[in-house]
Amino acid sequence: MALWRAYQRALAAHPWKVQVLTAGSLMGLGDVISQQLVENRGLREHQASRTLTMVTLGCGFVGPVVGGWYRVLDRIIPGTTKVDALKKMLLDQGGFAPCFLGCFLPLVGTLNGLSARDNWAKLQRDYPDALITNYYLWPAVQLANFYLVPLHYRLAVVQCVAVIWNTYLSWKAHQL
Repeated sequence: MALWRAYQRALAAHPWKVQVLTAGSLMGLGDVISQQLVENRGLREHQASRTLTMVTLGCGFVGPVVGGWYRVLDRIIPGTTKVDALKKMLLDQGGFAPCFLGCFLPLVGTLNGLSARDNWAKLQRDYPDALITNYYLWPAVQLANFYLVPLHYRLAVVQCVAVIWNTYLSWKAHQL
């Protein structure tokens, strides 16, 4: 409980910084889980640079983009009723999620040194599966998030659930 209270105090004092750092930390955690539990690399074969890339993406892309999106979404559809939450989820999953994945996957490829041609081929191969997998997880999570969670906690809630999603994305983005 003390850790949660400290997080709440930090979030109240520095909401943007805390949200961005939370996103980066949980993206890194997702990569560690991917490398250690999904790919069974072991500590000797762990690619620290890959984890650092995911942390950097979390802080520099995921946190700012998703956090900013939630603010925009609350301006477009103000309110917290069930209908408002449903509208937000439909806009989030129908518009934002496809665009976000379409940016995220090639960004990882670029940071991993893929050529434009290889990155495009990887995007064409991985994007449909990633988007379909997204729809298995995120509509229900986002519906609850938009209905039950105050705006300043939404990114943190999503990033906690996203540890599983980040594990999947890291695995998917780093498959050759």
